[in-house]
Amino acid sequence: MTYPEELAELIEEFQDIDDKMERLEMVFDMADEVIPYPPEQWSNESKVQGCQSEAHVHVELADGKVLLHSGADAKLVQGLMGILTIAINGSAPAQALLLSPDFAEEMGILNSLSPSRSNGFRNMFDKVMKDIRRFM
Repeated sequence: MTYPEELAELIEEFQDIDDKMERLEMVFDMADEVIPYPPEQWSNESKVQGCQSEAHVHVELADGKVLLHSGADAKLVQGLMGILTIAINGSAPAQALLLSPDFAEEMGILNSLSPSRSNGFRNMFDKVMKDIRRFM
């Protein structure tokens, strides 16, 4: 699959890191990429079901482009949200829907996470894609 340039570069950066702890540190750094979704706006509609942490996402369309707002009570989860933000923000909905969660495997982050965190990322990805489909 051909990825957006910024995501392709991020995948390469992660692939260059052999140490799992270093890779996790980089995930933590990705939390800065999140467009904040304030806790006072969190609801059952925005909640990522099956996530170990309290995690919420809100997808909107701005000028025909996907815009992901997110927030979580754990920095690691916010880092995963930051990666997903880089992957889809600024894409047209049809383009964003072409993305599969395989990019996270290519990055090597899923095998650096616990099974429950890895599953939580997949649930977050699925929820965001479901929310994007509303715009189609």
